[in-house]
Amino acid sequence: MTQNTTTLVIGGTGKTGRRVVSKLTARGLDVRVGSRTAAVPFVWEDPDTWAPALDGVHSVYVTYAPDLGFPGAAETVGAFARVAVERGTRRLVLLSGRGEEGAEAGEEALKASGADWTVVRAAWFHQNFDESFFLDDVRAGEIALPTADGVEPFVDADDIADVVVAALTDDRHIGRTYELSGPRLLSFHDVAAELSKATGRTITYLPVSIEDYKAVLAANGVATEFADLFRLILDGRNAHLAHGVEEVLGRPAKDFADYAREAAATGVWND
Repeated sequence: MTQNTTTLVIGGTGKTGRRVVSKLTARGLDVRVGSRTAAVPFVWEDPDTWAPALDGVHSVYVTYAPDLGFPGAAETVGAFARVAVERGTRRLVLLSGRGEEGAEAGEEALKASGADWTVVRAAWFHQNFDESFFLDDVRAGEIALPTADGVEPFVDADDIADVVVAALTDDRHIGRTYELSGPRLLSFHDVAAELSKATGRTITYLPVSIEDYKAVLAANGVATEFADLFRLILDGRNAHLAHGVEEVLGRPAKDFADYAREAAATGVWND
């Protein structure tokens, strides 16, 4: 019988997923991108796409969109994990979030499948400021968010991807949960200051209420549930450092200032 050797990367075009694809490919490993537009499509909302995407697959990097903490995510991830294990794909590495009760339910649902699992709980990404959510705000020079003076130990997407690749390729990580953060706590005032220094422009942070932010999301056709994720910063539950990057990779996590300087050099924040 032919041994399965392919790794399926769900969300393989996303912030961490595309980095995982690149790093696995650079090692000469066989990778399948799991996305709606892939040659073999993968769609979370369509379970009929799961089995074909798992054909010949040995391991899976599991990322759930829009967020593992959203209603219904745990049930869907659990159902997918059961399908994977039933088809002989036991090695599952799950991207989760720190301090999210809903995400932790998703972790437990995946574990209950009987998979050989690793959980990677990540802080908020550096790349939220240059690749997605807050990019337009940075370009406009004002970051308006409902975080008050809360702090977050932002982590780099490349550090996350390196940890995921290690987990996918080394059985010593089976059954482990790793929490990942950057090396220091930053408020959004600190973030604005770092971005100002990196870009040579004045970028400010404007605190707003969650209710006002939900109105902005709704006006832009974005799920208002995203605003509730800011409560993870407001209540301080994640206002501490984690050391999973150092534990897995044996090196320090990238600092936000280094990320900001590198991103600014690409011109992504130019007007």
